[in-house]
Amino acid sequence: MLMERYQGAVDTLLAKIRTTQKEAITKAGEMVADAVENGGCIFLSGIVHGIENDLIYRGGGPIFYKHFSYDLKIENNARQRDRSDLGIKTEGAAARYALSMSNIRPGDVLFVSSVSGRTPSVVELAYEAVQMGVKVIALTSMEYTKEVAPVHSCGKKLYEIATLTLDNCAPAAEAMLEVPGIEAHFAAASGIGSDYILWSLTAVAVEKMLTDGYTPGILKSANYPGGNDYNKTVIEPHYEQYGW
Repeated sequence: MLMERYQGAVDTLLAKIRTTQKEAITKAGEMVADAVENGGCIFLSGIVHGIENDLIYRGGGPIFYKHFSYDLKIENNARQRDRSDLGIKTEGAAARYALSMSNIRPGDVLFVSSVSGRTPSVVELAYEAVQMGVKVIALTSMEYTKEVAPVHSCGKKLYEIATLTLDNCAPAAEAMLEVPGIEAHFAAASGIGSDYILWSLTAVAVEKMLTDGYTPGILKSANYPGGNDYNKTVIEPHYEQYGW
């Protein structure tokens, strides 16, 4: 049955992550711990269609993870015209401006994600963040990214820019299963793989913090009795001291 095939593929995926990514996951967790212990913040930006929401402000999650996103909306009803003769350079401008206006500081850690490793906006954000002195940790599929060409003008893909790269071990083109009668492969791998990696490195980070004598703030479920009151005692002191 397709369900059993899917579950088997997930087991294989997670086993591959455990055997091939242990060192990188450990390094990432240590980077997170070091940044937090020094008053830094950890930002998650667009992790595989919103996986970051599984870690931010939820029961069992640490308070040091924060969202980072930006958007630019232009309303202009004139027809599109050639503007190449104007000499306007826009590449990198949006990401650079967003970072400059944000609360991200050098020494903070920014997680970014592109399964193919070539999404222009993600490559751009990673590049600008590194230039700013932010430590960038990338989640990507190395099998996928090595089969595609870069499209950003810098000529690089995400893993070539990031401070550290974590391979979510998704296959090229993302999905895991061939299904008779369907041309496209079925069942995306990057989401569950990336979530597994993020929680694994978070475990490394929390353990290191405790070993170093630093107690990280971990939230209780807000819907469990007493959860909200407890969470206030965790969030407010950190916000007053560190600003997050």
